[in-house]
Amino acid sequence: MKPRNKAGLYLHIPFCRSKCPYCDFYSLRVPGDRSPQTEQNRAAREKTDAYLDALCDELETGRRAAAFTDGDRPVISSVYIGGGTPSAVPAEKLAKVLETAFRYYPVENGAEITVEANPSSADAAFFRAMKRAGANRVSLGMQSALDDERRALGRTAGFDGVKRAVSAARDAGFDNLSLDLMLGVPGQTAESLAESVSLCAELAPEHVSAYILQLEEDTPFYARRDRLALPDEDAVCDMYRALVSRLGEYGFAQYEISNFARPGFESRHNTNYWRCGDYLGVGAAAHSFLNGRRFYYPRDIDSFIAGGVPADDGEGGTPEEFVMLALRTARGLRYDDYEAYFGAPADGKYEAAARRLPERYVRFFDGGFSLTVEGFLLSNTVIAGVLCG
Repeated sequence: MKPRNKAGLYLHIPFCRSKCPYCDFYSLRVPGDRSPQTEQNRAAREKTDAYLDALCDELETGRRAAAFTDGDRPVISSVYIGGGTPSAVPAEKLAKVLETAFRYYPVENGAEITVEANPSSADAAFFRAMKRAGANRVSLGMQSALDDERRALGRTAGFDGVKRAVSAARDAGFDNLSLDLMLGVPGQTAESLAESVSLCAELAPEHVSAYILQLEEDTPFYARRDRLALPDEDAVCDMYRALVSRLGEYGFAQYEISNFARPGFESRHNTNYWRCGDYLGVGAAAHSFLNGRRFYYPRDIDSFIAGGVPADDGEGGTPEEFVMLALRTARGLRYDDYEAYFGAPADGKYEAAARRLPERYVRFFDGGFSLTVEGFLLSNTVIAGVLCG
């Protein structure tokens, strides 16, 4: 009997208490427990409940994605509950979603089970409920440890709220915690970033994700881009270099352009993406890649509730895609990884193209090559140079 494929499972929770001005992820606002009992708020809560029920139904039956999965359920090597803001929905209902996934999918022993949370909506009860349901990793949206920068990013909780959330997660039994940082945010300086990194390290997370702010169209930040007090490009590049160095001093090794971890705490779910592994996404706006095929659910909560099926997004897992994703990681493109994936040696054109690039962008080693920190800063251009020669 052919062994079942392994895959990561992504569950999308497209709800937030408030929309951050820089975010273009698909989500709708949902009121908190203490919000007024208006007709609009009741309708939003009912939609949230209906969506979570539809998510559980698809996890149980798998009928919407059957055309792409042939009814075969992969062994789940990791689960990631993302959003939106998963902690914005009732904890007991989110726990039911995770428990349903465990009930109807074969999940590897010791699988990494991550839930995203926001300090302003995740309390002790939330973390306890997630831990009881089987989660073992938390990704907490901090963005900055400085309250002025947090307010500029639309964050309603101050740094004290971040500390309380970290403490609550630890008290609930989570020993794998990731914190987010953002670079290039309004009003940020090299000094303020250094302070954020230091305060972040004092919270003793096992993992840090650090992203450079991108101004996405159809966001409030994009509309106000000429009025935002953003650091210039050179300053942001210097911040990135300093961040990599400082996090390294605190014991966080860079393993991907924007991700840093203490030894053994690299995100297994995201690493699977960067290695061109299979993953199944369930929920509005969720994307999947299984058996060489890509498909996705429309960015439409109502459609998902009504039973809408995913759309075909063509083939994936090409050599070019594999190389591109590998070069996002500190591991880089290793020829034995390539041959194990495709069953054939890597085309020498990739190394030949890389050797034509400036030395400060690429480092070579026996059996492959990877980007340097300077290469990561210009990753889109550098990787295009490798792929296009």
